[in-house]
Amino acid sequence: MADKTDISLEIVSAERTLASCKVDSVELPGTLGRFEVLRDHAPLLSSLAPGEIVFATDGRTERVAIRGGFVEVAHNHVSVCVEV
Repeated sequence: MADKTDISLEIVSAERTLASCKVDSVELPGTLGRFEVLRDHAPLLSSLAPGEIVFATDGRTERVAIRGGFVEVAHNHVSVCVEV
């Protein structure tokens, strides 16, 4: 049985990789409002508005400020391409 920390998160910009880790959850600033991705989330593609990506692992929360971008969620993998 998989534990709750089995979402692979990758956040990249044109310049560098901002995060590449396993997380419990990811909150994203969608253009139609904030949303959260948990384990076994349905596949989706979304554009992102300016704001913060917030992700949590083992009770620790980290934030990445963005100016916009896109996210793809599929099979417990969250790929985010952003402008910072």
